[in-house]
Amino acid sequence: MKYQWVINASIAIFTLLFLNGCTFKSSIDAAGGIKDSPQMHKAVMRPYTIAEKTYYPTQVNVGDTMSGIASWYGKDFHGKKTSNGETYDMYGITAAHKTFPMNTIVKVVNKRNNKTVIVRINDRGPFVANRIIDLSYAAAKQVGLDVSGTAPVVIEVLGFEGRGNVGSKSVVINDFDVQIGAFKNPNGARTYKDEHNRAGGRYEAFIKDGYLDGERIYRVWLRGFGSEAEARDFISKSRYQGAFIVREK
Repeated sequence: MKYQWVINASIAIFTLLFLNGCTFKSSIDAAGGIKDSPQMHKAVMRPYTIAEKTYYPTQVNVGDTMSGIASWYGKDFHGKKTSNGETYDMYGITAAHKTFPMNTIVKVVNKRNNKTVIVRINDRGPFVANRIIDLSYAAAKQVGLDVSGTAPVVIEVLGFEGRGNVGSKSVVINDFDVQIGAFKNPNGARTYKDEHNRAGGRYEAFIKDGYLDGERIYRVWLRGFGSEAEARDFISKSRYQGAFIVREK
C-alpha cells in the first residue's frame, strides 16, 4: 500500500473506547411503581438475517424520529408468533419494526391526513425497501392506512413498555465509529477517505485530526453504525487490517 500507516499500540490506547453501557426498560416493582431494569431481552437485540441481508437491532432515545413509508399486515399472519414470542393479533394496536427494541412505544403520524396512532413494537419487519414500519390492521385503520395500503409517515419514540405501562426512561444510544487508517500526511488521509467512502455500501468516511506524541495525525474513520455489534461485525468481515472501534468523547 502506498500510504504510510501509523496505526500502533499507542494509537489504540488513545482512541479505543469500548463502551459497556446499560440499556434500560421499565418494569413494575412489588408496589406497582415503575423501576428500571439494567438490560433488554438479549435475544431480540441480536443481529438477524432475512433474504441475505443482516439487520442490527439498535438502541433509541425518547424523542427520536424517523420518516418513511408505512404498510400494514393482517389475516395472513393473524394467530402466528411474532418475533418476541407473542401471538400476533391483527385487531391489537401493535407494529413491526426492523431494528427498534421490542416494546418500544411509538407515535405514527400519517402525513397524508395527519391522523395519529400510538403502537407498541412486538415484531420485526417490514422487509421491503423504503418501508420503515408495518402496522397491525387495527392500527392501520386508525390512520386510514387500511385502504391505501401504504402511506408516508413520521414515527416518534415515546417510551418503553414494561408489563403494560409506558416508562419514560430513555434508552441510551451509542454512536460507534470504526478507524480504518491513520496518516501523518493529510493528502494521504484525504485520498484514502475518498477511496473508502461508502464502505460496505453505506458507511461514510471522514477525517479526525489530532496529535499523537506531539505530532499531527490524521485518522480516517467510518460512521453510520447503529450499534457496537454492527461495528464489530463490519470489522470481522472487512479487509481493513488493524481496524478498531472508536468513539469520540
